[in-house]
Amino acid sequence: MSEYIISLLLLIMPLSTFIAAWLIGQQSRASNGHVLFKVMVFNSIAFITAITLHQIYAFNLLSFLSLTMTRIIMLGLILFITLILIRFCKHYMQGEPRVNYFWRWLLLTITAVLVVVMSNHLALFWLGWVAISLALHKLLMFYPERPRAVLAAHKKFIVARVAESLLLIAFGILWFIHNSLYITDITAFYNTTTLPLSFAEQVAAFLIAFAALIKCAQLPIHGWLIKVVEVPTPVSALLHAGVINLGGFLLILFAPLFIQAAAAQWLILIIAGLTTVISALIMTTRISVKVRLAWSTSAQMGLMLIECALGLFELALLHLVTHSTYKAFAFLNSGNGVNEDLIRRHIPKQSPTCFAWLTGALVSITLVSAAWTISGYQGAVSVWLLLASALTILLANQHGASNVQTHSKKLLVALLVVISYVVAKNIFTLALDLEQWREAAFSLADSWVIALILTLMIASYFLRYQSWRPQVKSLSTLLFAGLYLDEWFTRLTLKIWPINLPNNGHTDLKNHAAGITVEESK
Repeated sequence: MSEYIISLLLLIMPLSTFIAAWLIGQQSRASNGHVLFKVMVFNSIAFITAITLHQIYAFNLLSFLSLTMTRIIMLGLILFITLILIRFCKHYMQGEPRVNYFWRWLLLTITAVLVVVMSNHLALFWLGWVAISLALHKLLMFYPERPRAVLAAHKKFIVARVAESLLLIAFGILWFIHNSLYITDITAFYNTTTLPLSFAEQVAAFLIAFAALIKCAQLPIHGWLIKVVEVPTPVSALLHAGVINLGGFLLILFAPLFIQAAAAQWLILIIAGLTTVISALIMTTRISVKVRLAWSTSAQMGLMLIECALGLFELALLHLVTHSTYKAFAFLNSGNGVNEDLIRRHIPKQSPTCFAWLTGALVSITLVSAAWTISGYQGAVSVWLLLASALTILLANQHGASNVQTHSKKLLVALLVVISYVVAKNIFTLALDLEQWREAAFSLADSWVIALILTLMIASYFLRYQSWRPQVKSLSTLLFAGLYLDEWFTRLTLKIWPINLPNNGHTDLKNHAAGITVEESK
């Protein structure tokens, strides 16, 4: 009987959300979302109760459900983001003629995400994965009269079907090998076995990694993510703060299988690694706040996948949580981005001196080295190099008044960043208990990531502080065009599956194919 108590509390969340979505879609009068907010508060109470009972009494769950620490963190994150979104939308979507349509498909998307996160059954997981994409497609088409939104949704629809097909094949292989549809049974086997993976298992891991790359909008199929800024801001927040992170969740879920497949690991390291560097550099050339955030998401997802490939699954989960909360805030606060940008533009530009760079580097290396030593960390050093590099840039650019108080504040900020990083990382390490899969320091994979980080830092320096050089101008122009990757992919997409765009769509499409975007033409 005990297994039914917690299972029922968990099932209440997607069921109540689904029922609310169906009922609000039947209403003719526009809803302001007050009832929906109360539904999500009720779901949050059910979730907290289920977690409490599970931790105190260690009740079992029905076999098709799972409540591991990773899933608990994800469910808590989903409920938190959903409450914020609904509260924001109550005012933002006021006056929209199709607001009930919006509410219905927003709730159905969240329902599908909840199903995926709590599912322990391959078939249920896959059906939820498909449902997320189909429900999100309806939200991406909220303004069907906008050609660019329609084109972005069309490209997303195609790549999503590819990812789902790859995932279905991978799950079929795993079911055939293990004669089980339960995810915990499959991952438990790879946690304990000492046998090398068979060719079929390698293929399954490779397909799972490929599906994760597609879900996380990695190059060269990233274009749809950049263009969906045409949708309402809350949809962008939902996509960037929640849905797109599921690629990382997929790799964390199947970590014991994925990390033992060299082909899958290097697929992630190469594609996600290059995406991280290129997207981060392209982001610096963008004008629109929402477009910059979209390129940032592509880069951040690449970094999260790299962390998985290095066996740093606890860091990937921490990255997922912090990125979700930050992007939800950034998109919902994007209306203030114009004012903030104007303020930045009026601040006199001043390049850090050589002394500022050396001081920042010395302080960063000292703090990071001390944290590395004290924490007793063993594994890839590239993540520590990334932290040291980021701190160096932060400190070097704080070149205001040169006095004791200013330098003390800079040192305190750097110290708090390092302490927060180490503490949070250790907490997530205890939660996941996957330390055995970490890549060794200066292994081939770690060396590749170190090279990527150094390339990113050097290129960023030249683009920001040496932009007058002819070679840098040429690189900036190429980056401004996004390396023409999306134009190539758009042509391929429309060749495979043509679509009639609304209104002035054909003109807009020609401009897009020529590498001209709305942002760039302003």
